[in-house]
Amino acid sequence: MTTHEDRIRSYFAACSSGSGDDVASHFTEDAVIYDTNHPPIVSSAHIGNFWVQIHDKWIGANWVVERVVENGDSAAIEWCMEGEHQGNTFQVRGSEHYDFREGLIAEIRQYWTFDPQSPGGGLTDYPYGQPNRLGSDES
Repeated sequence: MTTHEDRIRSYFAACSSGSGDDVASHFTEDAVIYDTNHPPIVSSAHIGNFWVQIHDKWIGANWVVERVVENGDSAAIEWCMEGEHQGNTFQVRGSEHYDFREGLIAEIRQYWTFDPQSPGGGLTDYPYGQPNRLGSDES
């Protein structure tokens, strides 16, 4: 039987491989990723396509799950991503919350923000007070 931790680790391996179909196979069809760095990504197919773009953007990108805490059909994780940008290697760390449905990832909420022009510069403050911060019409 696959645990939620197994599913998350397999998903991260798929992200590192750059296979959109493999990434998408870890999600429910109507899955959504909420991220402080861009608008929500909705559907397993769009999530797979998104990760192909991210993998292509960061040369040699490799995602590693460092810690998983499970509770029923949810989990919290800490992770690290290493890659290369404009000839410089960098490392970004983050944390996420996962919800599962029928053994697949139904939702991810990512809690990290970085400057994409300087990915090795570390995390930056999240603009909690700014309207429309997730690309929606919230205020």
